[in-house]
Amino acid sequence: MEKDGLVDTLLYLGGVSGSTWAMASLYSDPQWSSNMDAAVSRLSVEGVYLEQALSWLSERAKEEHFSLSDVWGVLTSAGIMKQMDLRHLSDEASRNATNPYPIYSAIEKQCFAEGSVGGRWFEMSPHESGFTEMGLFVNTSLLGSKFKSGELLETKPEMDMVKLQGLLGCALAHEEMVREVIPPWMNTPEYLDSAALEYLRLYNALDQLLSLTRTTVEDPTALADLSQLQKILKDKIHYNVSPLLQSKTSEDRKEFFQQQGADLLSAFETWSQNLNDGPFKTHASMLTKQVIPLLLKWEWGTTGNFLYQYKDTSVPACLLSTDKMYLVDAGLLINVGYPPFLGDKRDIDLIIAPEYSAGNMFETMTLARDYAAEVNKPFPKIDEKILEDKDLPESCYVIEGKEKEPSIIYMPLFNRQNCKDAKEFQAKMEEFSTFQGPFSQDKIDSVLEISKANMKNNRETLLREIKKAALRRQTKN
Repeated sequence: MEKDGLVDTLLYLGGVSGSTWAMASLYSDPQWSSNMDAAVSRLSVEGVYLEQALSWLSERAKEEHFSLSDVWGVLTSAGIMKQMDLRHLSDEASRNATNPYPIYSAIEKQCFAEGSVGGRWFEMSPHESGFTEMGLFVNTSLLGSKFKSGELLETKPEMDMVKLQGLLGCALAHEEMVREVIPPWMNTPEYLDSAALEYLRLYNALDQLLSLTRTTVEDPTALADLSQLQKILKDKIHYNVSPLLQSKTSEDRKEFFQQQGADLLSAFETWSQNLNDGPFKTHASMLTKQVIPLLLKWEWGTTGNFLYQYKDTSVPACLLSTDKMYLVDAGLLINVGYPPFLGDKRDIDLIIAPEYSAGNMFETMTLARDYAAEVNKPFPKIDEKILEDKDLPESCYVIEGKEKEPSIIYMPLFNRQNCKDAKEFQAKMEEFSTFQGPFSQDKIDSVLEISKANMKNNRETLLREIKKAALRRQTKN
């Protein structure tokens, strides 16, 4: 879009989940919107070493709101995004106004679990952070500080972008993620109860964190040691213990899986203690010491709750009664950040939505439509015929908005312009799935070229819809 002179037309840039990491990387350069080549080249630099990541983690461990999101944030920053971005989001308030204004989104875990409509979607911008549907916000520089009944009791330091990325992109916090790692022997309703899922959740978190740790290590011996631990843990969950479970009551099974989980953590500790003396052993011991207590608590996205005992009838019970809230990956609700751009607050004319989500094609758009209906905000009507293309979509769809509805340009990354049939489309979706470790340089280059081609091929549609949106804006004014 920058090469075609279209970035200047964007007022906002919004994201959820992994796309927020990309946004943070972009905004680390104040001039990014006129310097995209430099932004892209940052993805190819050497990563951050484990020592730096652990130094940051040690400082966070002293804080009141230390959680697994800190561990996830520092390892994804170091290993995937390859930078430790110590800026604060509020620094952007005096930003270069030629960049689109950034809006990051999360969900509040407790309210999401309890089905609260107003307490779910949480947005963060350089000026304010808060609940989109309730319209209750706090200065972003004060997010995480102590409040009671709307009064500021204690100012805490603002979280940096490393911690923020851990909150925004922590899909591991969602129990659904364990379905990717269920061993064959356990994949039956008979064995897959809540105790078994908790055990798998623990294994999955350990395995993912170890995979990210690998990306911050170069020493071949240390890499071999990490591989050995991952194999020990994998062998443990793949060992078929179904004969032992057959005669057990549900209470006995619960105890059994709790013991299995304790065995996983014990294997982690034993491995760390048995490493050869040297820097890696020191680092591994430090990681073990900090991570194991957090895994046992299973606490993600902890931060101060500015709505604690706030006097407003719109605030749900999931927020009123506790001085903490838990901000986690919004992808579980909608994997594209539509909610902040719906309704009167920003009064958006046109949403350009590049689609690169796992799951069914068009799902993010239909979920956004359903969300808009639930919160009573305008959303354009989606032609049912479009949804029939889910197995091999076009490269661009225009969902025309009427009156207060925004128009949407929906752009699937893989489509019938770059895939010859539904089989190739499915293969590409799997090859570039979001559920994998950091991409190789070849994969990064490939996905960038595909994205650029999509934009270039649909430039005329983009221009036409931008002009139409500008005309609509004139008639509104």
